[in-house]
Amino acid sequence: MKKPELLAPAGNLVILKVAFQYGADAVYCGTPAFAMRSRVGFNLRSLKQGIDYAHKIGKKVYVTVNAFPHSRQINVLKNHILKIIALNPDALIVADPGVIDYIRSISKIPIHLSTQANTTNYLSVNFWQKQGVDRIVLARELSIKDIADICEQTKMSIECFVHGAMCMAYSGRCQISNYMASRDPNQGRCIQACRFKYKLYGLEEELRPGEIFPIYEDEEGTHMLNSKDLCMIEHIPELVKAGVISFKIEGRLKTEYYVAITVRAYRQAIDLYFRNPELYKKGRIKLKKELSKASNRGFTTGFYFNKPNKETNNYKSSKASSSWGYIGQVLNYDKKKKILQFECKNYLSVGSKLEIITPKETIKYKLENMAKNNLPVQVAHAGNIIEIPFDREIEKNSLIRVCL
Repeated sequence: MKKPELLAPAGNLVILKVAFQYGADAVYCGTPAFAMRSRVGFNLRSLKQGIDYAHKIGKKVYVTVNAFPHSRQINVLKNHILKIIALNPDALIVADPGVIDYIRSISKIPIHLSTQANTTNYLSVNFWQKQGVDRIVLARELSIKDIADICEQTKMSIECFVHGAMCMAYSGRCQISNYMASRDPNQGRCIQACRFKYKLYGLEEELRPGEIFPIYEDEEGTHMLNSKDLCMIEHIPELVKAGVISFKIEGRLKTEYYVAITVRAYRQAIDLYFRNPELYKKGRIKLKKELSKASNRGFTTGFYFNKPNKETNNYKSSKASSSWGYIGQVLNYDKKKKILQFECKNYLSVGSKLEIITPKETIKYKLENMAKNNLPVQVAHAGNIIEIPFDREIEKNSLIRVCL
């Protein structure tokens, strides 16, 4: 069995570098134009820098062009695609068949079919292969058995999501955002209406006009569309045996902390399984616990083993939370003074329990004193450059978190 690719999200250049530092083999990213995330922080210049950086260290970058364009946008889209191809990415992620046809008419660049295309069977996979597609990101509404059947019936490279937020709509084809705020999800402008709090008042059945059927809900029924986050860290063997060649993490709007923690956990899980399946089996619960230290809405295995049920949703709150908070990235280590310097991202006080997260290890640290501008301080705030005593060198850009 070949070790699968670990594919991470990157919303900007900083996160792209962090994803590679913590173990990703490839990242997917894009500019706000014609992607499914209109708030990402790349422009053409920074995207070029990211692609060049990735290639320099032997990694890959896949660029998203997976929105569904309208006819009035086509000329702008064509110009955008030409500019993206000129940056030399490793593949384009596309959903629209017309866009695929256009790309194939001008370039041999690899094309990955987006999950937005809702591919659910081997006939569709074979069809897309004939159209020049090189990889399929399968719909999320498939079981492990479904995926294994597709892999047995085709020769296509198969990519699947293994972690992150779940959309309540079939393959992301949601129109609630469009209805409520005139922001089209399929143009990358979703307001995430599935995370809102709702209240039901009653239902009028059309065959009985004027007769209202009451709908009852308790205090936990208001976040009815809010799915828990996908987490497959405990099921690496099943995914590998099914034939998945790329494990995809969702989250192009997530922080560098979230991406680092998630990538590192799956990197360790994949490597441990291929090195020693028994050790992986013993260590997977610890890795899942590590994932819970990044913001999440609770975990589910989605459609992989059964259809979603009432345990799949988080009815109490749509807010992602964790018992640990992100404090900042290591900026520098002074070997002579044995001082660790970092930029504080959130409130921090002396006495806090910290953990320093490197790509290889987690170091516990009790914060007994810290300094700002060489002067001792008891508290720090976002934007402060903080120094703490530390007796060993720490890799630059390592992350620091605090127990809340």
